[in-house]
Amino acid sequence: MQDNATEVTAAGIARLAGVGRAAVSNWRRRHADFPKPVGGTETSPSFALAEVEAWLRNQGKLAEVPLRERVWQQLAGHPEGPVTALVHAGCALLLIHERPTVWLDVSAGSDERLAAMLPGALDQVLSPRFGAAHARGVHTDRSAGSSPAVDGPLPVNTDTTAHSEAGPPPAHTAHTAPALQTPTGPQLLPSAPLLRGAAELAAETGARQTFEFLLGRHLDANPRQYTLTPAELARLMADLAGPARTVLDPACGTGALLRAVDPRPGQELYAQDSAPDLAALTALRLALNTRATVRGAVGDTLRGDAHPQLRADAVLCHPPFNERNWGHDELAYDPRWEYGFPARTESELAWVQHALARLAEGGTAVLLMPPAAASRRSGRRIRADLLRRGALRAVLALPAGAAPPYNIPLHVWVLRRPDRTPAAPEVLLADTGRFAGEARGGPDWQAVRDAVLDAWRTFERAGRLEERPGLARSVPVIELLDDDVDLAPARHLPPPAVADGVEQLAAVRERLGETLRLTAGLTPPPADPVPPARRPLTTVGELARGGALVLRTGGNGGRARVPVLTDHDVLAGTAPSGTLPESDEEAVLTEPGDVVVPVLGGGSVARVIDEATRGAALGRSLVLLRPDPTALDPWFLAGFLRGTANHRQASSYASTATRLDVRRLQLPRLPLDEQRRYGARFRALDEFERALRHASRLGEQLVRGMYDGLTDGIVAPD
Repeated sequence: MQDNATEVTAAGIARLAGVGRAAVSNWRRRHADFPKPVGGTETSPSFALAEVEAWLRNQGKLAEVPLRERVWQQLAGHPEGPVTALVHAGCALLLIHERPTVWLDVSAGSDERLAAMLPGALDQVLSPRFGAAHARGVHTDRSAGSSPAVDGPLPVNTDTTAHSEAGPPPAHTAHTAPALQTPTGPQLLPSAPLLRGAAELAAETGARQTFEFLLGRHLDANPRQYTLTPAELARLMADLAGPARTVLDPACGTGALLRAVDPRPGQELYAQDSAPDLAALTALRLALNTRATVRGAVGDTLRGDAHPQLRADAVLCHPPFNERNWGHDELAYDPRWEYGFPARTESELAWVQHALARLAEGGTAVLLMPPAAASRRSGRRIRADLLRRGALRAVLALPAGAAPPYNIPLHVWVLRRPDRTPAAPEVLLADTGRFAGEARGGPDWQAVRDAVLDAWRTFERAGRLEERPGLARSVPVIELLDDDVDLAPARHLPPPAVADGVEQLAAVRERLGETLRLTAGLTPPPADPVPPARRPLTTVGELARGGALVLRTGGNGGRARVPVLTDHDVLAGTAPSGTLPESDEEAVLTEPGDVVVPVLGGGSVARVIDEATRGAALGRSLVLLRPDPTALDPWFLAGFLRGTANHRQASSYASTATRLDVRRLQLPRLPLDEQRRYGARFRALDEFERALRHASRLGEQLVRGMYDGLTDGIVAPD
């Protein structure tokens, strides 16, 4: 009965039945008994999941629906929203993980019985996992907005007494709330079918894996709502912090940083986030992934610190960047500003000092920072004091693409709470930009890890590091204490070693020579003049109507996380490099033999998809032509589509752009054997064009390297 409240879109129905959206539209038109919409809009209606499943089952179309898909649809269509559904599922999965026999007893019988008994059963699990001291009631208001009221009797994660100092909490702790409360029976009743499905999935894959699947699917479906910390970066930051028994993340997000911490006996993980859904999901995620006690809270950390007396062994933090409303006016006399009161534009330096204030003596804090924080003039006094007192130990520049925003090379700051030993006179600066990957593929994380951890551990042992040209060095603090106190690593690192630079230039020159020889061999032979041929013509539109090819347009991200082929990639002849937001519309995925044509810009370009680029999603402003191999040769098709006159007659011209009507492009009617003769010649031209592009890129690299070598003094002028 309760499952009727769960709704599913047409795209969800298509995934349930393993068909395309067009098939669902046809079913709605052709079958009078197809379920009627119960919500959504006229253009994007939603349907009752139970009714849809019953109809599909009666039609014999539901036999092979994966359990994972059915559970996801129950969660995504939950009447209270997917976040509430995910929290309820996480609570049930934690019970299954910790006390499976209790779950079996609770889940026996009706949904009403399950909902009535589950809160009491959850108390038995939440109490030991989230701390022994609990406050009962509803969430309190937060300064950054009030939390949703929850009627559950058991709020958890309010115990912050471990590793604390005596004394009353300061005034800025007033606006916090527990991260998770036990849902009540009435709240759980609509979730009963979802909980049973999640339990069934957990029996196959495990409770932890089930929650990670559902959470990951939710994050993928809402990419603009969350700023994620990639797992590789989280692991690197945790390794820089080193082993720790008490760890704090004051801006926990989805818990990636705390999840990356190496487990230790008696470990305690402290988390806080201003978003109630993130705080709750993080608490559940950590409880399912570790045996540590998890103490989480909801609240604006800078205005309302939930753990004011904590002195942790380590702090890991990916703070929000470039915030103006972080509490500058309210917190002018806060005791955390030990190194100076941050300017309104320096929210990141407020987070740095919060992290240091929550460390035990000798503890380590690792923060992800925007590169501007290392050089803005408004923060130079605080940076100078951090250096003088030995609190800032390292600034490590990451390659672009390491974390969002992907176009900016972010920094990692490593800080120590100074103890009674004298402040170290040097600070480690490193730049791993050389390990950047192509486009959105991300950096070479193994190379980044090896370089950063080796440099940091050597520096940590000795207090200094011998120069590693172009990569890392330890810089005396006195050298950095000028008028700017600029800590950007690239400005203080020596150029790459002379031998390495010369060897790299020699390797590029050798590769360029090989490519030029290959290009010469691929140069087309002299063309013999022939009389102009008059052949019957057809258009792409006519071929599509006759079934000789299928025409598709791009721009939908779908649900699959695959590389996206952009119009720039087609024009430049490079690998897929783009991204698209997820949508209910299925993505168009490329296959070998497809021909892709850009429709904007006026360039005469058509690209044949090969094995290296298969499976990419078709991006915006692209049209895909999938020829029937028994009727059309793809290279013949692509070659004739590139004709300049052909493009001119099929294009429309506006004041700012040229748009191609692919359906109007023409090609001759030729037998398949004759098409293949043309296709072989067009393919040879494509290989020649690729070789020219590669030679051009190598030539640019060699020229740039020679300029750098001459100006850096590693190449002699004669």
